[in-house]
Amino acid sequence: MAIARNPTTVLDCPDPVALATFYGALLEWKVNLHEDQPYGNWTDVSDVTGRRYCFQHVENYTPPVWPDQDVPQQMHIDVDVDDLDEAEAAVLALGATKHAYQPGETFRVFLDPAGHPFCLCRD
Repeated sequence: MAIARNPTTVLDCPDPVALATFYGALLEWKVNLHEDQPYGNWTDVSDVTGRRYCFQHVENYTPPVWPDQDVPQQMHIDVDVDDLDEAEAAVLALGATKHAYQPGETFRVFLDPAGHPFCLCRD
């Protein structure tokens, strides 16, 4: 029997609502504001199966600097896409930034609006 269930990924950021809105649009997941939390301190996005990503406000947030390790990324999100060019245009329109360092041909590295690296991966 498992000790725990429903693992959740939590990303620190300066604006949880803005970051949840970004990932909600990227994944077509529902943005959930939590009334029991001070507005803007915690929110999440979820799909119909219960998978979710959470976003937590951090004062004086410093985004990761990748690939340098002065401020390491510590984690990142990969998402599968059918067409890299179409997906790139869509995430840029949502507010992502394409990273200058692109080490592969089957994936592309971007920064979300809070500076977390994420990859679009051709499946």
